[in-house]
Amino acid sequence: MRAALLSALIALAPLTARSAVDDAHVRALAAGYKAAFLCSDLFDAHLSEAQATADDLEGIYPEYQALVRVLPAQVDTVRRTVSVAFDARLAPRISAWRPGLGCTTLPIGAGPQAIARLPHLAAKPPPGDPDARPWPDGDRGGRFPGPPALTAAVARMFDAAATPAGGTTTAVLVMRDGKILAERYRAGFDLHTPQRTWSAAKSLTATVIGRASQLGLVKVDASANIPEWRAPGDPRARITLVQLMQMGSGLWTNGPGNRTDEIYLGGAAITQAATMMPLEAAPGSRWRYANDDTLLASRSVRAALGDGQRAIDFPFTQVLWPIGMRHTTPETDWQGNFILSSQVWTTARDLGRLALLYDRDGVWDGKRLLPPGWSRFVATPAPAQPETAATGGPGYGAFFWLPGSKAGLPLGTYYMNGNRGQFVFIVPSKHVILVRRGFDPAVGARFDEARFAREMLAALGG
Repeated sequence: MRAALLSALIALAPLTARSAVDDAHVRALAAGYKAAFLCSDLFDAHLSEAQATADDLEGIYPEYQALVRVLPAQVDTVRRTVSVAFDARLAPRISAWRPGLGCTTLPIGAGPQAIARLPHLAAKPPPGDPDARPWPDGDRGGRFPGPPALTAAVARMFDAAATPAGGTTTAVLVMRDGKILAERYRAGFDLHTPQRTWSAAKSLTATVIGRASQLGLVKVDASANIPEWRAPGDPRARITLVQLMQMGSGLWTNGPGNRTDEIYLGGAAITQAATMMPLEAAPGSRWRYANDDTLLASRSVRAALGDGQRAIDFPFTQVLWPIGMRHTTPETDWQGNFILSSQVWTTARDLGRLALLYDRDGVWDGKRLLPPGWSRFVATPAPAQPETAATGGPGYGAFFWLPGSKAGLPLGTYYMNGNRGQFVFIVPSKHVILVRRGFDPAVGARFDEARFAREMLAALGG
C-alpha cells in the first residue's frame, strides 16, 4: 500500500504543488503538520475531525497546504494517536497524546514503539471541580452586564467584514477590574474549547521565567543556562536570559521569524535544533524576532530545574494551576522540552487569567507569584527594537508586544500576539483586558488588532 503512496499523491496534488510533493523532506514536514494539529484538536480540544480539518488544516503555510489536504491520516481514538503516511520507505509521522502534556510529534522515521519513552506529567492538579470555584480561580460567576455598546461591538467582531478573507473569530472576552463584561464564542466553541496560542505562548514563557526568578532559580540579567553552550570558548555563553526575552540574542536565524519547522513539524528536539545556531551579531545590539530565542529561554529554566520531572511539572504547579488555568495544555518535544514559543493549547478565559496576573503585578489570591515590577519589566521597550517602532508602529518588551503610538491606545498598553489572530491586550491604566481568538490565514491580510482594541475600549466608555 505504501509503495503506491507517492504516485497517488502526485496524481491528487495540483500542478502548483508538484515540487513540494517531490521533496521528501517537505512531505515529511507536511505529514508532521497534519499529525500534530489533528492530534491536538481531537484530544486537547475534543473537536471533530471535520471541524479540525476546516479550522486548523486550511489557511496554513502555502508550501504545506496541498500536501496536508491529500496525505492520509489514521486516527486511533483508543491510543490517542494520529499517524500520517508520507513515504513508502519510512514509518508514518506519529503524534501521540498524554494527559496534561497533550500531543508530541515523534521524529521523522520514528515508529510507534517510541511513544512509550515520551515524558509524562507526574504532578496532580488541585482536588475538586475547577468549574465550581468562583471566577477567576474557577468558572463560576464572574459575568457582569457590560454596556449595550460593548455587546454590539463584540458581535461585530464575528462579522465577516471584521476578519481577513478566509478568517474567522472564535472568541472575544472583555474584562475590567477582573470582571467579565462581555464574552462570546463562535458556534461549536465555548469557554472550555482550547486553541493553539501560536506565539501568544511566548508571554506564558515570560511568566514561567518570572516565577522561576521569584523563587530564586534564575537571574534574568545573568547568562542563560544553556548546557549545550558550556564548552570553553563558546561565545554564545555570554548571551543573557533577558537578551533572549527581548529577542536580542544576536543568533543567526534561518529567515525572518525563524519559523522552526524542524521542531514544530519535524519532531526535532529543542536541545538539538535551537541550541545549534551560531552568533551573527553582538548580543543585545540587534532585535530580530526568533522562535529560537524563546525556546532557549525556556531551555534555560529547564536546565536550572535539573532537566528532570521537576522541570516537567513546574509550569503546572507554579503558574497554571495556582491561577486557575486548568484548561491549558503546554506541549513538549519528544525529549521533554516545552515548546513554549507556540505550542500551547488554551482557552480565552485562561488567557484572560494570565493577563489578569499581570494586571495585578504578579499577585494572585494574596500570594506573590512574580517579582515586584515584573509587569512593568515585560512592558518596557527592549534596548534594540523592531524597525516599525521608529515610526510609531509596534515595539517589543520582553516576550510581550508594545502597540506603538500609531495604534491610538492608552499609554502603557502591552499585548500578547500569536499567528492566525491570537491577541490579548492588557491596558493597565484602565485595568482592562481584551482577548480575541481566531483562525485567520497564516499569510496575507491579518486581523486589525489595534482597531479591535480601540473599538472595545470605546464601547466600554469611561
